[in-house]
Amino acid sequence: MSISADSINSRPWADARFELLSQWIVQELGHDAAEIGVASADASFRRYFRARLRDGSSFVVMDAPPAHEDIGPYLKVATLLQAAGVHVPAIHAVDLERGFVLLEDLGSTPFLPELRRPGRADALYSAALQTLAAIQIDGLPATRELPPYDATALRRELELMPEWFCGRHLQLELDAAERRLIEQTFLWLIDEALAQPVVFVHRDYHSRNLMLLPGDATGVIDFQDALAGPVGYDLVSLLKDCYIGWPRAQVEGWVREYRARLLRRGATALCGRDDREFLRWFDLIGVQRHIKVLGIFARLWWRDGKIGYLDDLPLTLDYVRDGSARYPELREFAQWLERRVVPQLPLANLRAKQATPK
Repeated sequence: MSISADSINSRPWADARFELLSQWIVQELGHDAAEIGVASADASFRRYFRARLRDGSSFVVMDAPPAHEDIGPYLKVATLLQAAGVHVPAIHAVDLERGFVLLEDLGSTPFLPELRRPGRADALYSAALQTLAAIQIDGLPATRELPPYDATALRRELELMPEWFCGRHLQLELDAAERRLIEQTFLWLIDEALAQPVVFVHRDYHSRNLMLLPGDATGVIDFQDALAGPVGYDLVSLLKDCYIGWPRAQVEGWVREYRARLLRRGATALCGRDDREFLRWFDLIGVQRHIKVLGIFARLWWRDGKIGYLDDLPLTLDYVRDGSARYPELREFAQWLERRVVPQLPLANLRAKQATPK
């Protein structure tokens, strides 16, 4: 396959790096590619292309510009997860200098559209919970090879919310009392997170990063930011997914199912005293995660021009509201959300969609 300048320029996503990537696949690796096209992009500078070969097989190719992305963590975490028996894309070739990785193609069906089909949720979540148990139990020895999800990391994430969501997106001017309330809330959430048992944390274990494989098996992608952190984090990423929501009773049933799964495998140290404590861990790390995500989604628009995440802000805010309202320690914060934040979001989203990001 040859890639001409004309063919590159005719595709809006094609650029000099795509030309280099295509040459790497065809000329340097020697693959007889019939077509190379966009597979997906994520919330970073990484892009993914699918190379379809003339024999009918295919690869996925990661493009991670070295000036913005380090592929070292991806390669390391992939190895750790494979050792735990998790199906992550096999790595076939790497160009460290240029930031290219040739990967096994796990297909083009993430969990999200399948979860929207009637009657599919229980089977898919059961598969995802089985894989999560492998990550947290079989991957437990690997946690010492991961950076810690410590107070510094937790605080850095939480602070995205007042800066990007409240300040930039909602255009709220926070007074001194509001800033004290937010600070006290963040300190308390950090302490609660650090009190949980520590496991291997994917950090984005949700329906867009889980791929449907034959037999309803689970393939896992986008794991390069893994840390050693709270046991509830990946569980809440999965079951309080920012892209799809479920009734509380159904979510609690899946949480109990997961705790029972851990107990059956002998991981009692990860399970808390009872279902109530485990659910508390789940809810409170969910408040931390979704506060962070509010900031990230707002930043993805105002800094990076990725408008699609604005439509996911209402569900994400609902998770923060619900989790905060359930625990007396967060009651004042929950009241502040209802009074100052919730009424502003519809107008802020409308305003943002009419603006040009800078």
